[in-house]
Amino acid sequence: MPIWFAYTLIVLLVITSIILTMLILLHRGKGGGLSSMFGGGVSSSLAGSSVAEKNLDRYTVLVGIVWFACIVGLGLWLRLQLTSA
Repeated sequence: MPIWFAYTLIVLLVITSIILTMLILLHRGKGGGLSSMFGGGVSSSLAGSSVAEKNLDRYTVLVGIVWFACIVGLGLWLRLQLTSA
């Protein structure tokens, strides 16, 4: 496989890592823990609806699958390069 394939996967991995981090930080805390310690437990119900939470969950799962596929693709590409050299 050509080297541009690996570079494309690396760029996609960096982009999806940043997006995945932002999406995870957008999630609302579900009870105690660090989020409620820093004021997350005081938020009102106006912060988001259930439809917005479901869509956020879907986007997070989708970006997570793309992120995982990039890691698997890079691993397979690296194994192919090491066996052919």
